Amino acid sequence: MRFVDTNILVDAASTEPETAVKRTTALGILDEVDLALSVQVLQEFYVQATRQTRAAPLPHAQAVDLIQSWLRYPVQDLIVEILTAALSARVR
Repeated sequence: MRFVDTNILVDAASTEPETAVKRTTALGILDEVDLALSVQVLQEFYVQATRQTRAAPLPHAQAVDLIQSWLRYPVQDLIVEILTAALSARVR
């Protein structure tokens, strides 16, 4: 199982011409079946994709639709126990 970072989701949703290569790559990654997300990544995607300072911000409804489509992957809640386990794993 591979964990998808926020940047992959943002790149996949981008309509900006200068990010076409990143979009194609991100969409290819999202076609895979062995992916996982976290609630935090989905939240970060929404904030980044809809912020008004973006060259082409997504409307709320479109961002929500994309998030709904990505719920086909396992989504990990971020809880303190997971954070401390990740910090311990980093040390190992």
